[in-house]
Amino acid sequence: MGRYVSLRNRVQAVGLTDTGKVREHNEDSISLDGDIGLFVLADGMGGYNAGEVASGIAVKTITNLVREAYLAQELDGSDKATGLHRPSIILRDAIARANKIIHQTSKTQTQCEGMGTTVVAALFYDNRISIAHVGDSRLYRQRGSQIAQVTMDHSLLQELVDRGFYSPEEAQRAANKNYVTRALGVEPQVEVEVQEHPVDKGDIFILCSDGLSDMVEDEDIRLTISTFGANLDTVAKQLIQLANENGGRDNVSVVLAQANEAFPASRGVMDKLLGWFS
Repeated sequence: MGRYVSLRNRVQAVGLTDTGKVREHNEDSISLDGDIGLFVLADGMGGYNAGEVASGIAVKTITNLVREAYLAQELDGSDKATGLHRPSIILRDAIARANKIIHQTSKTQTQCEGMGTTVVAALFYDNRISIAHVGDSRLYRQRGSQIAQVTMDHSLLQELVDRGFYSPEEAQRAANKNYVTRALGVEPQVEVEVQEHPVDKGDIFILCSDGLSDMVEDEDIRLTISTFGANLDTVAKQLIQLANENGGRDNVSVVLAQANEAFPASRGVMDKLLGWFS
């Protein structure tokens, strides 16, 4: 069994959220738990501040459930049916649980009727990153000078791109990007998309709401990181500033996490002995 080890000194992270230039309230929520290497960003929707309630429930529920699993040492092993490692399963199930709570709250609290939220979450463990998302909040990875969008939006626009009606370049310029086809709280169950990737030293992962990705092109995100990458706090501030300078039509949130060194899982004595004979 893996033993709980803090990642705070191995994965450096910073997060910022801003109301933007048009909206009256900030319905985004973010959470950074450097000890367990968990980073969560949610973009709420719904009137009367209900979006703020939905995103807050999502971030709090996911953070609490994943942290409980970590402290209980439920970290190792994998699922043969899905091929996912245990951290990814924990993350997926935590998001599914958040969905149920948000949906139930929207049905029982009049002021929260119709609320929902998108979410993207990243969990670092054993030199890997587990990524789970629902909706159009995104995760990018910058490796060296190259940036790549790792998550694909659950949106009508992305479906049209997938079917060949739009090129990715045309989609970037499209007027209506915000119709999501999947969100937490809308239905009793939700399909959570999960993926895993190895992490290299120096990799920077960018979680963001569509308030950033709609306002700032991928190339400008890449250039900002390449220019200010030595200081993640400066990168985050510059990205928020760029989004607002380009119109700031939505709340904008960004979480940056950089792997400064390897973070292999700590193994018990028995695991090491078994490893020698496997």
